[in-house]
Amino acid sequence: MKISWLTIYNLVLGLWIGGMAIFTFIITPAIFKSYRRDLAGEIVGKLFPGYFLYVLVLTTLAFIIFFTVSQGALNPTARLSFALLVLALLLNTYIAFKLHPDAVRVKSQITSFESESPDSPARKKFARLHAASATLNLVIFADGIVLLLLGPTLKK
Repeated sequence: MKISWLTIYNLVLGLWIGGMAIFTFIITPAIFKSYRRDLAGEIVGKLFPGYFLYVLVLTTLAFIIFFTVSQGALNPTARLSFALLVLALLLNTYIAFKLHPDAVRVKSQITSFESESPDSPARKKFARLHAASATLNLVIFADGIVLLLLGPTLKK
């Protein structure tokens, strides 16, 4: 049985989307529902580096495999897929190497989310960084879904 590059490409995209969906919509909410805010934040904070690396590695793999799948095609689907892959790589790189480290640095200034006022400067800054991270996470998730939907049309 011969496995095509398109199958591998779609598998990588499926792992990208599935991993993000499980972490974002199942694991993280379950942790915050099961533990106090500070402990839940600490647990999820320990998981983030692995999560960001996972998504970055899969995005990079999809980008590399894309060139084999598209075979240099310049059709609109291939151009859109290329642009979406570049966007995902840029956003993932920014999150992993700039946004997340900044959030960790600001979070270390907060003694407790349960007792410190939401109006404190550190809490406000962390809220902005968290909102940016959550928004970009959803953009990358949607990006992956669109890529998966476009996948079968790449070779046409």
